[in-house]
Amino acid sequence: MHIVGAGPVGLLLTALLQPMEGVSVRLYEKRSDYTRTRMVTLAPYLVAESVESYCTDSIDEDSIGAIFDPDELVEGLAFRQSIPDDLMALLRGWTLGFCPLNTIERSISDLIDARGSSSVQRTPSVVTADEAIGMVDPGSILIDCTGSNSLLRDHLTLDGHDGAAAATNTLKVRLEYALVITFLYGQPYDCNEYCKYFKNVENPHYKFIPMVHRTHYDGSVSHVTGIVSITAEEFEAMPPRFDGGWLRRHHPDVARSMDRFIDKVKEETHGEVLGDLDIVRIPLDLYRARHATNRQWLTSGRSDHPFGRSPVILAGDSAIGSPYFQSISLGFECASYLAGLIARRDLAPEDMLDRYERFMYKQWLRVYMRSKMIKHNKDLFESIDHPLELLQKLHIY
Repeated sequence: MHIVGAGPVGLLLTALLQPMEGVSVRLYEKRSDYTRTRMVTLAPYLVAESVESYCTDSIDEDSIGAIFDPDELVEGLAFRQSIPDDLMALLRGWTLGFCPLNTIERSISDLIDARGSSSVQRTPSVVTADEAIGMVDPGSILIDCTGSNSLLRDHLTLDGHDGAAAATNTLKVRLEYALVITFLYGQPYDCNEYCKYFKNVENPHYKFIPMVHRTHYDGSVSHVTGIVSITAEEFEAMPPRFDGGWLRRHHPDVARSMDRFIDKVKEETHGEVLGDLDIVRIPLDLYRARHATNRQWLTSGRSDHPFGRSPVILAGDSAIGSPYFQSISLGFECASYLAGLIARRDLAPEDMLDRYERFMYKQWLRVYMRSKMIKHNKDLFESIDHPLELLQKLHIY
Protein backbone atom coordinates (compact mmCIF):
# COMPACT_ATOMS: atom_id res chain seq x y z
CA MET A 1 0.00 0.00 0.00
CA HIS A 2 1.41 3.38 -1.03
CA ILE A 3 -0.29 6.08 1.07
CA VAL A 4 0.60 9.57 -0.13
CA GLY A 5 -0.16 12.21 2.51
CA ALA A 6 0.38 11.85 6.26
CA GLY A 7 -2.37 14.12 7.52
CA PRO A 8 -4.96 12.70 9.92
CA VAL A 9 -6.65 10.50 7.28
CA GLY A 10 -3.41 9.08 5.89
CA LEU A 11 -2.16 8.35 9.41
CA LEU A 12 -5.43 6.71 10.47
CA LEU A 13 -5.51 4.56 7.36
CA THR A 14 -1.91 3.49 8.03
CA ALA A 15 -2.79 2.59 11.63
CA LEU A 16 -5.78 0.56 10.43
CA LEU A 17 -3.77 -1.36 7.82
CA GLN A 18 -0.67 -1.87 9.95
CA PRO A 19 -1.88 -5.00 11.86
CA MET A 20 -3.21 -6.78 8.73
CA GLU A 21 -1.30 -9.87 7.67
CA GLY A 22 0.31 -9.71 4.26
CA VAL A 23 0.02 -5.92 4.02
CA SER A 24 2.99 -3.56 3.93
CA VAL A 25 2.51 0.21 3.95
CA ARG A 26 4.71 2.94 2.58
CA LEU A 27 3.62 6.29 4.00
CA TYR A 28 4.90 9.40 2.22
CA GLU A 29 4.82 12.55 4.36
CA LYS A 30 5.98 15.99 3.33
CA ARG A 31 5.86 17.56 6.83
CA SER A 32 8.70 17.13 9.29
CA ASP A 33 6.38 18.15 12.15
CA TYR A 34 2.66 18.56 12.83
CA THR A 35 1.92 22.26 13.24
CA ARG A 36 -1.82 22.72 12.67
CA THR A 37 -3.31 23.78 16.02
CA ARG A 38 -6.96 24.46 15.13
CA MET A 39 -9.42 22.79 17.48
CA VAL A 40 -11.41 19.83 16.14
CA THR A 41 -13.80 17.25 17.54
CA LEU A 42 -14.77 13.95 15.98
CA ALA A 43 -18.35 12.92 15.24
CA PRO A 44 -19.80 10.26 17.60
CA TYR A 45 -20.82 8.07 14.64
CA LEU A 46 -17.14 7.12 14.23
CA VAL A 47 -17.34 4.96 17.37
CA ALA A 48 -21.01 3.93 17.09
CA GLU A 49 -21.75 0.37 18.18
CA SER A 50 -25.22 0.07 16.62
CA VAL A 51 -27.15 1.38 13.64
CA GLU A 52 -29.31 3.41 16.04
CA SER A 53 -26.33 5.17 17.62
CA TYR A 54 -24.86 5.78 14.14
CA CYS A 55 -27.97 7.76 13.08
CA THR A 56 -28.10 10.33 15.89
CA ASP A 57 -27.32 13.53 13.98
CA SER A 58 -30.36 15.81 14.00
CA ILE A 59 -29.56 17.26 10.56
CA ASP A 60 -28.91 14.16 8.48
CA GLU A 61 -30.48 11.32 10.46
CA ASP A 62 -33.27 10.92 7.88
CA SER A 63 -30.80 11.16 5.01
CA ILE A 64 -28.73 8.29 6.37
CA GLY A 65 -31.81 6.10 6.64
CA ALA A 66 -32.89 6.97 3.10
CA ILE A 67 -29.48 6.64 1.39
CA PHE A 68 -27.87 3.62 3.02
CA ASP A 69 -29.21 0.10 3.12
CA PRO A 70 -29.20 -1.33 6.67
CA ASP A 71 -26.78 -4.07 5.55
CA GLU A 72 -24.26 -1.41 4.46
CA LEU A 73 -24.34 0.22 7.88
CA VAL A 74 -24.05 -3.15 9.62
CA GLU A 75 -21.01 -4.02 7.47
CA GLY A 76 -19.27 -0.80 8.46
CA LEU A 77 -20.06 -1.32 12.13
CA ALA A 78 -18.72 -4.87 11.96
CA PHE A 79 -15.31 -3.66 10.81
CA ARG A 80 -15.35 -1.01 13.53
CA GLN A 81 -15.54 -3.80 16.09
CA SER A 82 -12.22 -5.14 14.76
CA ILE A 83 -10.30 -1.87 15.14
CA PRO A 84 -7.38 -2.45 17.55
CA ASP A 85 -8.01 -1.33 21.12
CA ASP A 86 -5.10 1.14 21.14
CA LEU A 87 -6.53 3.04 18.17
CA MET A 88 -10.17 2.78 19.26
CA ALA A 89 -9.26 4.29 22.64
CA LEU A 90 -7.90 7.36 20.87
CA LEU A 91 -11.00 7.69 18.67
CA ARG A 92 -13.35 7.41 21.65
CA GLY A 93 -11.46 10.14 23.48
CA TRP A 94 -11.63 12.50 20.52
CA THR A 95 -15.42 12.16 20.22
CA LEU A 96 -15.85 13.47 23.78
CA GLY A 97 -14.53 17.00 23.28
CA PHE A 98 -12.13 19.27 21.45
CA CYS A 99 -8.51 18.61 20.62
CA PRO A 100 -5.86 20.43 18.54
CA LEU A 101 -5.51 18.84 15.12
CA ASN A 102 -1.79 18.34 15.56
CA THR A 103 -2.40 16.42 18.79
CA ILE A 104 -4.53 13.94 16.84
CA GLU A 105 -1.84 13.65 14.16
CA ARG A 106 0.98 13.18 16.67
CA SER A 107 -1.00 10.65 18.70
CA ILE A 108 -1.68 8.41 15.70
CA SER A 109 1.89 8.84 14.46
CA ASP A 110 3.28 7.86 17.87
CA LEU A 111 0.94 4.86 18.02
CA ILE A 112 2.21 3.62 14.63
CA ASP A 113 5.80 3.90 15.83
CA ALA A 114 5.11 2.39 19.26
CA ARG A 115 3.69 -0.81 17.77
CA GLY A 116 7.18 -1.70 16.65
CA SER A 117 5.93 -3.25 13.43
CA SER A 118 8.12 -3.54 10.36
CA SER A 119 5.09 -3.43 8.06
CA VAL A 120 5.14 0.40 7.86
CA GLN A 121 7.90 2.30 6.11
CA ARG A 122 7.76 6.09 6.49
CA THR A 123 9.30 8.23 3.77
CA PRO A 124 9.74 11.99 4.33
CA SER A 125 9.26 13.30 0.81
CA VAL A 126 7.29 15.74 -1.31
CA VAL A 127 5.74 13.50 -3.97
CA THR A 128 4.77 14.80 -7.42
CA ALA A 129 1.88 13.41 -9.44
CA ASP A 130 4.28 11.73 -11.87
CA GLU A 131 6.22 10.15 -9.01
CA ALA A 132 3.00 8.87 -7.45
CA ILE A 133 1.84 7.40 -10.75
CA GLY A 134 5.21 5.68 -11.04
CA MET A 135 4.58 3.86 -7.75
CA VAL A 136 1.73 1.85 -9.24
CA ASP A 137 3.00 -1.68 -9.80
CA PRO A 138 1.06 -4.95 -10.17
CA GLY A 139 0.03 -6.12 -6.71
CA SER A 140 0.15 -2.62 -5.18
CA ILE A 141 -2.55 -0.13 -4.21
CA LEU A 142 -1.97 3.64 -4.33
CA ILE A 143 -4.09 5.76 -1.96
CA ASP A 144 -4.16 9.55 -2.30
CA CYS A 145 -4.68 11.26 1.09
CA THR A 146 -3.25 14.63 0.03
CA GLY A 147 -6.36 16.67 0.85
CA SER A 148 -8.52 19.20 -0.95
CA ASN A 149 -5.76 20.06 -3.44
CA SER A 150 -5.52 16.40 -4.35
CA LEU A 151 -2.43 15.18 -6.14
CA LEU A 152 -4.23 12.65 -8.33
CA ARG A 153 -7.94 13.53 -8.40
CA ASP A 154 -7.92 15.01 -11.89
CA HIS A 155 -5.71 12.22 -13.23
CA LEU A 156 -8.20 9.45 -12.50
CA THR A 157 -10.35 9.87 -15.60
CA LEU A 158 -9.31 9.13 -19.16
CA ASP A 159 -10.10 12.75 -20.08
CA GLY A 160 -6.99 14.87 -20.43
CA HIS A 161 -4.78 12.02 -21.63
CA ASP A 162 -3.53 11.43 -25.17
CA GLY A 163 -4.29 15.04 -26.10
CA ALA A 164 -7.95 14.90 -25.07
CA ALA A 165 -9.81 17.67 -23.25
CA ALA A 166 -8.72 18.70 -19.76
CA ALA A 167 -9.61 16.38 -16.91
CA THR A 168 -13.05 16.94 -15.40
CA ASN A 169 -13.08 14.71 -12.35
CA THR A 170 -13.77 17.48 -9.81
CA LEU A 171 -17.37 18.57 -9.31
CA LYS A 172 -17.49 21.83 -7.36
CA VAL A 173 -20.50 23.70 -5.96
CA ARG A 174 -19.82 27.29 -4.86
CA LEU A 175 -22.13 27.93 -1.91
CA GLU A 176 -21.03 31.45 -0.96
CA TYR A 177 -18.12 33.66 0.06
CA ALA A 178 -17.42 34.22 3.71
CA LEU A 179 -15.08 35.50 6.36
CA VAL A 180 -14.03 32.92 8.92
CA ILE A 181 -13.41 34.89 12.11
CA THR A 182 -11.71 33.39 15.15
CA PHE A 183 -11.02 35.04 18.50
CA LEU A 184 -9.97 34.04 21.99
CA TYR A 185 -12.21 35.09 24.88
CA GLY A 186 -11.16 35.15 28.52
CA GLN A 187 -14.35 33.61 29.96
CA PRO A 188 -16.46 30.51 29.30
CA TYR A 189 -18.74 31.19 26.34
CA ASP A 190 -21.14 28.90 24.56
CA CYS A 191 -23.75 29.70 21.94
CA ASN A 192 -27.12 28.33 20.85
CA GLU A 193 -29.68 29.34 18.24
CA TYR A 194 -31.25 31.99 20.49
CA CYS A 195 -27.84 33.46 21.21
CA LYS A 196 -27.15 33.71 17.49
CA TYR A 197 -30.36 35.64 16.95
CA PHE A 198 -30.38 38.05 19.89
CA LYS A 199 -26.71 38.98 19.53
CA ASN A 200 -27.30 39.81 15.85
CA VAL A 201 -30.67 41.53 16.15
CA GLU A 202 -29.14 45.01 15.66
CA ASN A 203 -27.03 43.93 12.68
CA PRO A 204 -29.09 44.84 9.61
CA HIS A 205 -27.00 43.01 7.01
CA TYR A 206 -23.80 41.31 8.13
CA LYS A 207 -24.41 38.72 10.83
CA PHE A 208 -21.71 36.84 12.70
CA ILE A 209 -22.85 33.22 13.03
CA PRO A 210 -20.82 31.22 15.55
CA MET A 211 -20.19 27.57 14.83
CA VAL A 212 -21.89 26.17 17.91
CA HIS A 213 -20.05 22.88 18.09
CA ARG A 214 -16.69 24.56 17.49
CA THR A 215 -16.86 26.90 20.49
CA HIS A 216 -14.40 25.38 22.91
CA TYR A 217 -13.37 26.31 26.47
CA ASP A 218 -10.05 24.82 27.57
CA GLY A 219 -10.24 25.82 31.23
CA SER A 220 -9.12 29.42 30.86
CA VAL A 221 -9.90 30.58 27.32
CA SER A 222 -12.82 30.13 24.92
CA HIS A 223 -11.92 29.51 21.28
CA VAL A 224 -14.75 31.05 19.23
CA THR A 225 -15.07 30.59 15.47
CA GLY A 226 -17.82 31.86 13.19
CA ILE A 227 -18.54 33.11 9.70
CA VAL A 228 -19.89 36.28 8.10
CA SER A 229 -21.22 36.10 4.56
CA ILE A 230 -19.75 38.60 2.09
CA THR A 231 -20.23 39.39 -1.59
CA ALA A 232 -17.97 38.22 -4.40
CA GLU A 233 -16.81 41.83 -4.88
CA GLU A 234 -15.88 42.15 -1.20
CA PHE A 235 -14.07 38.83 -1.38
CA GLU A 236 -11.92 40.02 -4.29
CA ALA A 237 -11.05 43.25 -2.46
CA MET A 238 -9.73 41.48 0.65
CA PRO A 239 -6.37 39.80 1.27
CA PRO A 240 -6.43 36.07 2.11
CA ARG A 241 -5.75 36.71 5.82
CA PHE A 242 -5.94 39.81 8.02
CA ASP A 243 -6.83 41.09 11.50
CA GLY A 244 -9.57 43.16 13.11
CA GLY A 245 -7.71 46.44 12.58
CA TRP A 246 -7.57 45.91 8.80
CA LEU A 247 -11.27 44.98 8.75
CA ARG A 248 -12.28 48.14 10.69
CA ARG A 249 -10.27 50.38 8.35
CA HIS A 250 -11.42 48.90 5.05
CA HIS A 251 -14.83 47.34 5.73
CA PRO A 252 -16.29 49.19 8.73
CA ASP A 253 -19.84 47.84 8.23
CA VAL A 254 -18.64 44.26 8.55
CA ALA A 255 -16.50 45.21 11.55
CA ARG A 256 -19.38 46.94 13.33
CA SER A 257 -21.53 43.81 13.11
CA MET A 258 -18.71 41.76 14.60
CA ASP A 259 -18.07 44.29 17.36
CA ARG A 260 -21.77 44.45 18.27
CA PHE A 261 -21.86 40.70 18.67
CA ILE A 262 -18.73 40.69 20.85
CA ASP A 263 -20.06 43.57 22.99
CA LYS A 264 -23.20 41.58 23.75
CA VAL A 265 -21.08 38.58 24.73
CA LYS A 266 -19.11 40.84 27.08
CA GLU A 267 -22.31 42.20 28.65
CA GLU A 268 -23.41 38.68 29.57
CA THR A 269 -20.14 37.07 30.60
CA HIS A 270 -17.97 40.07 31.65
CA GLY A 271 -14.88 38.91 29.81
CA GLU A 272 -12.52 40.38 27.22
CA VAL A 273 -11.25 39.37 23.82
CA LEU A 274 -7.64 38.25 24.12
CA GLY A 275 -5.48 39.62 21.33
CA ASP A 276 -7.00 40.51 17.99
CA LEU A 277 -9.40 38.86 15.58
CA ASP A 278 -7.90 36.32 13.19
CA ILE A 279 -9.77 36.56 9.88
CA VAL A 280 -9.54 34.43 6.74
CA ARG A 281 -11.60 35.07 3.62
CA ILE A 282 -12.55 31.92 1.76
CA PRO A 283 -14.90 30.69 -0.93
CA LEU A 284 -17.16 28.09 0.63
CA ASP A 285 -17.05 25.22 -1.84
CA LEU A 286 -18.69 21.82 -1.67
CA TYR A 287 -16.88 19.37 -3.93
CA ARG A 288 -16.41 15.73 -4.81
CA ALA A 289 -14.48 13.51 -7.17
CA ARG A 290 -16.83 12.11 -9.78
CA HIS A 291 -14.55 9.05 -9.77
CA ALA A 292 -13.01 8.20 -6.39
CA THR A 293 -10.95 5.38 -7.94
CA ASN A 294 -9.26 4.51 -11.23
CA ARG A 295 -12.00 2.00 -12.04
CA GLN A 296 -12.47 3.69 -15.42
CA TRP A 297 -8.83 2.98 -16.32
CA LEU A 298 -8.94 -0.65 -15.21
CA THR A 299 -12.00 -1.41 -17.34
CA SER A 300 -10.59 0.36 -20.40
CA GLY A 301 -7.93 -2.23 -21.12
CA ARG A 302 -5.18 0.44 -20.93
CA SER A 303 -2.50 -1.84 -19.49
CA ASP A 304 0.14 0.39 -21.08
CA HIS A 305 -0.48 2.95 -18.30
CA PRO A 306 0.11 2.28 -14.56
CA PHE A 307 -3.49 3.28 -13.78
CA GLY A 308 -4.65 0.45 -16.03
CA ARG A 309 -2.86 -2.19 -13.94
CA SER A 310 -3.52 -1.66 -10.21
CA PRO A 311 -6.04 0.15 -7.95
CA VAL A 312 -5.69 3.87 -7.23
CA ILE A 313 -8.03 5.35 -4.62
CA LEU A 314 -8.87 8.80 -3.23
CA ALA A 315 -9.50 9.07 0.52
CA GLY A 316 -10.62 11.91 2.78
CA ASP A 317 -10.59 15.45 1.42
CA SER A 318 -9.07 14.18 -1.80
CA ALA A 319 -12.49 12.68 -2.55
CA ILE A 320 -15.10 14.87 -0.81
CA GLY A 321 -15.10 18.15 1.11
CA SER A 322 -17.66 20.49 2.66
CA PRO A 323 -17.05 23.90 4.25
CA TYR A 324 -19.77 23.87 6.91
CA PHE A 325 -18.52 21.13 9.19
CA GLN A 326 -15.20 19.54 9.98
CA SER A 327 -14.41 17.07 7.24
CA ILE A 328 -11.96 15.14 9.43
CA SER A 329 -14.84 12.93 10.65
CA LEU A 330 -15.94 12.26 7.08
CA GLY A 331 -12.35 11.44 6.15
CA PHE A 332 -12.00 9.02 9.07
CA GLU A 333 -15.25 7.30 8.08
CA CYS A 334 -13.93 6.98 4.53
CA ALA A 335 -10.62 5.51 5.77
CA SER A 336 -12.40 3.04 8.03
CA TYR A 337 -14.63 1.77 5.22
CA LEU A 338 -11.69 1.47 2.82
CA ALA A 339 -9.62 -0.46 5.36
CA GLY A 340 -12.57 -2.80 5.85
CA LEU A 341 -12.69 -3.50 2.11
CA ILE A 342 -8.94 -4.12 1.94
CA ALA A 343 -9.29 -6.58 4.82
CA ARG A 344 -11.77 -8.59 2.72
CA ARG A 345 -9.36 -10.91 0.92
CA ASP A 346 -12.28 -12.59 -0.83
CA LEU A 347 -13.02 -9.40 -2.81
CA ALA A 348 -11.53 -9.06 -6.27
CA PRO A 349 -9.96 -5.63 -6.92
CA GLU A 350 -12.81 -4.73 -9.31
CA ASP A 351 -15.42 -5.57 -6.66
CA MET A 352 -13.53 -3.59 -4.03
CA LEU A 353 -13.44 -0.49 -6.24
CA ASP A 354 -17.13 -0.89 -7.17
CA ARG A 355 -18.11 -1.05 -3.50
CA TYR A 356 -15.93 1.92 -2.61
CA GLU A 357 -17.34 4.02 -5.46
CA ARG A 358 -20.92 3.27 -4.34
CA PHE A 359 -20.08 4.09 -0.75
CA MET A 360 -18.43 7.39 -1.68
CA TYR A 361 -21.34 8.38 -3.91
CA LYS A 362 -23.76 7.75 -1.06
CA GLN A 363 -21.53 9.73 1.28
CA TRP A 364 -21.62 12.53 -1.27
CA LEU A 365 -25.43 12.51 -1.25
CA ARG A 366 -25.37 12.67 2.53
CA VAL A 367 -22.84 15.51 2.60
CA TYR A 368 -24.58 17.43 -0.19
CA MET A 369 -27.98 17.35 1.50
CA ARG A 370 -26.48 18.23 4.87
CA SER A 371 -24.54 21.16 3.42
CA LYS A 372 -27.50 22.51 1.48
CA MET A 373 -29.71 22.30 4.57
CA ILE A 374 -27.15 24.19 6.66
CA LYS A 375 -26.82 26.84 3.94
CA HIS A 376 -30.60 27.18 3.64
CA ASN A 377 -31.03 27.53 7.40
CA LYS A 378 -28.27 30.12 7.44
CA ASP A 379 -29.94 32.11 4.62
CA LEU A 380 -33.21 32.09 6.54
CA PHE A 381 -31.47 33.27 9.68
CA GLU A 382 -29.86 36.20 7.88
CA SER A 383 -33.31 37.34 6.67
CA ILE A 384 -35.23 36.64 9.85
CA ASP A 385 -35.93 40.34 10.58
CA HIS A 386 -37.03 41.07 7.00
CA PRO A 387 -40.33 39.24 6.35
CA LEU A 388 -40.41 39.81 2.59
CA GLU A 389 -36.86 38.54 2.12
CA LEU A 390 -37.66 35.62 4.38
CA LEU A 391 -40.75 34.70 2.39
CA GLN A 392 -38.73 34.72 -0.83
CA LYS A 393 -36.40 32.10 0.64
CA LEU A 394 -39.12 29.89 2.14
CA HIS A 395 -40.57 27.17 -0.07
CA ILE A 396 -44.17 26.79 1.07
CA TYR A 397 -46.36 24.06 -0.40
